[in-house]
Amino acid sequence: MDIIVCVKQVPDTETQIKINSDGTGIVTDDIKWVMNPYDEFGVEEALRLKEKFGGTVTVVSAGTKKVTETIRTALAMGADKGVMVADDAALNGDGYATAKVLAGVIKGLPCDLIFCGQRAVDDDCGVVGATLAELLGVPNVSLVTKLEFDDGGSSFTASRPVEGATLRIQGALPALITCQKGLNEPRYASLPGIMKAKKKPLDEKSLADIGVDASEAGSAGSKIKIVKMTPPPERKPGQIIQGETPEEKAATLVKLLHEEAKVV
Repeated sequence: MDIIVCVKQVPDTETQIKINSDGTGIVTDDIKWVMNPYDEFGVEEALRLKEKFGGTVTVVSAGTKKVTETIRTALAMGADKGVMVADDAALNGDGYATAKVLAGVIKGLPCDLIFCGQRAVDDDCGVVGATLAELLGVPNVSLVTKLEFDDGGSSFTASRPVEGATLRIQGALPALITCQKGLNEPRYASLPGIMKAKKKPLDEKSLADIGVDASEAGSAGSKIKIVKMTPPPERKPGQIIQGETPEEKAATLVKLLHEEAKVV
C-alpha cells in the first residue's frame, strides 16, 4: 500500500502570535514551528497501515525550506521519504492554491491512499483535503475518527461523528481521508528514528518540476485574499467578589451583573 500524508508547518499553539505592522500577516520572528497536530494523526495512521499491510509512506509539504524540519519529524516517526515544494511563488496560498500545489506533487507519485489533517490550526479553513480530492478525482471521507480495512487492504470502513451519532462509510481505494482527533495517538520519534531520518530521501521540487504554473499557486492563485488582520479587543480583567458571607457575595454579584454587565 503506497500512502501519502500531506503535512503543514504551523506555529506552536503555545506561541504568542503578533500581527505584523501592515496587518497582512503575523510576525514570524522567534516563532516555534511544529507539524500541524491534525496532520500527526495522518502520519500515525499511515505508519500503522504500513506495519500491517506493507508498502511505503511518503510525506508531502510545501512552503519555505524551514518545512524540512517538519518533514524530518515525520521521517523520524517512521515515514520512508519526503517531498517538499520550496518555491517562493507557492507561498501564502489559500486552501485552493495549496491543494493545486499538493495535487501537482501527488500526481507524479504512486498512491493508494492519502491522509490530510481535517484542518490546520493556523488558518482553520479546513478545505485543503476536500479540494485536493476533487483535483485528483478520488473520493474523500472527512473528519474520520476510526478507520478499518478488510484483510486485503483494498476496501475500508471509516467512522466520523455526526450530530449525536456516528456515521460509518464504506469505500474502496484510492481515497483521501482527513483525520480528526480520536483517530489514534501519534507516536513520538525515537532517537534511532531521528538518526535514521537524516539519511532518508527528501526531494525538493519547484512549481515547474510538478507542472504547476506560478499563476495557479501561492497568493497569485488564491481565491481568498487577506485584507486585514486585527487582534481581538482586549477584555477587562475579571473581578473577585468580596464579602464576609456567601449571601453577601451573592448580593454583590447580582448587583454587578445588573448595573455593570447589564445581563440581569
